Amino acid sequence: MSGRARFRIHEGAGPPYRQLRDQIIGAIGRGALLPGERLPPVRTLAEQLDLAPNTVARAYRELEHEGWLEGRGRAGTFVSGTPPERPSDAEARLAEAADRFFRRAEQLGFDREGALRALRRS
Repeated sequence: MSGRARFRIHEGAGPPYRQLRDQIIGAIGRGALLPGERLPPVRTLAEQLDLAPNTVARAYRELEHEGWLEGRGRAGTFVSGTPPERPSDAEARLAEAADRFFRRAEQLGFDREGALRALRRS
């Protein structure tokens, strides 16, 4: 991994996998992580950040699914050669609001479908 990209997990700043995911996207956007650059193995990064390996693996999986990263089996995980377009600021704010809504609905005991039904009724 480039020496320019450093990740930190902050207590109370949201789920650790989401913090890591967002920081990796930010590092790609700033050019601190370049296309084709290899990220640390899951266990190595988990150890560095004092996280469970499954937490790092979840962040990597989400980023692969979104097109930010490419998993290459035993060769490792790499920054995608063609990262997805970043949403506009308004889209990003709306996505954050939706995420907060679904997290709150979950705290209240509702699943995603229940939360969507409530939205449709409003």
